[in-house]
Amino acid sequence: MRKKPMRNGLEIGRRTFLQRAAALAVPCIVPSWVSGGEGPAAPSQRITVGLIGHGVMGHGHLLRLAGDPEVQVLAVCDVDRVRREEAQRHVEDAYAAGRAAGTRHACAAYNDYRELLARSDIDAVVIATPDHWHTLQSIDAAKAGKDIYCEKPVSVTIQEGRRLVETVRTYGRVFQTGTQYRSIPKIRAVCEFVRAGGLGKIKSVFTIWQNLAGMAERLRPYAQRMDVQRIVGSQVPVNAYLPAAPVPDGLDWDSWVGPAPWQPYHPLYHTNPSPGVVPWAFAEAFGTASVTWFHSHAADVIQYALGMESSGPLEIIHPSSGRFPTLTCRYGNGVLLHHVEDWKQVIDLYKAVPAGARLKGLFGGVFVGERGWLTSMPVGGGGEGRLEGQPEQLFDEMQLKNREVTAANGHHANWLDCIRQRTAPSASEELGHRAASLGHLVIIAHRLQRSLTWDPAKEEFVGDEDANRLRARAMREPWYT
Repeated sequence: MRKKPMRNGLEIGRRTFLQRAAALAVPCIVPSWVSGGEGPAAPSQRITVGLIGHGVMGHGHLLRLAGDPEVQVLAVCDVDRVRREEAQRHVEDAYAAGRAAGTRHACAAYNDYRELLARSDIDAVVIATPDHWHTLQSIDAAKAGKDIYCEKPVSVTIQEGRRLVETVRTYGRVFQTGTQYRSIPKIRAVCEFVRAGGLGKIKSVFTIWQNLAGMAERLRPYAQRMDVQRIVGSQVPVNAYLPAAPVPDGLDWDSWVGPAPWQPYHPLYHTNPSPGVVPWAFAEAFGTASVTWFHSHAADVIQYALGMESSGPLEIIHPSSGRFPTLTCRYGNGVLLHHVEDWKQVIDLYKAVPAGARLKGLFGGVFVGERGWLTSMPVGGGGEGRLEGQPEQLFDEMQLKNREVTAANGHHANWLDCIRQRTAPSASEELGHRAASLGHLVIIAHRLQRSLTWDPAKEEFVGDEDANRLRARAMREPWYT
């Protein structure tokens, strides 16, 4: 296998990196935060962290971490020099006073994430790269002895996710998936209420699944080279065959593509400033469309409320079967999860809630039970808004003082506490894998245009070779293992 050149005159191949990582992962390693007394965190008590990926989401993580006195950001990594230097500058500015006092170290910046992982003084990493990198970087981090916070979805295939779970457990790492909606207190209260039987027997659940119509304006300039109408009507990520464009100065495009199938550079995948949170998610090489945009959040919250967060559905029922008008998943407890294009279908097509029901949002679902209905997402914008449902007494039973939801949550704090205590976070590796897997199952059913039978324990389709082949995809050389 050819070696991958690195910065600062170093050269390290994947095999060499993993050999070094294995040496770092032995149980006798003492993290930097173990020693120290009470009071404000001394340098020896801080959890030392590296950030991998400094896009829109990565910058949000950096703001949170650099502002936490219990954390020391020692390094940042991005294959885009502009983003890398911005991240480093932000950390340096945040720690300027501490550095002057001799209590903070400088922040290093890397192009290659393996250099960051090779550092023995870093306890944990936050991974906020495009989807196609999540699994491989998480696995390498676990083998390097790092605890991990990884953006959702944690994988682009079902088999990738299972491999991630197995590796994290083998190396005894603390893994948190970036599905923070379950950590918003009032959303968590709804989930616990539903899970405990507060709605009685659940009849059905609804969540959103969108096509690529949101890409129409961005793809329109290339209409002569591609079938834009076919693309925007797709329920799954596509290969748009975008024309090659000059790679911006300072962008290591080969490393950006990494283990994904090769695609020439195009600014719709990556550009500065970013045109959106995950602009590349429509492309099957790099993202998972609805799963990336919001479905992983919704799946996590819904399966948590149903008590199915460590399992999955038994059937994925395609509308071509005639059984339901939209793609539907049936769980072992009989609950039906209907994927709808917009919330109007819940009212007009399924007639599951009253005509006047106020439904809006993407990051949760609508639960319909014997005693009424509830939303598990704030009906508003930007992750904030109001919980909806009927009858009103349901909210009294949940003992909520009001129904207003803010985006404030303790997701990072939960991860950091679990690093100290060596316990499982609220969205551990298995839960992150199962949330992503639900979306992968929906994508496979849409690709094959038919219903599927799924064994959630074996994680395989029953008697279906074509579907089983879609559980995995090859990694590009030299990243495959």
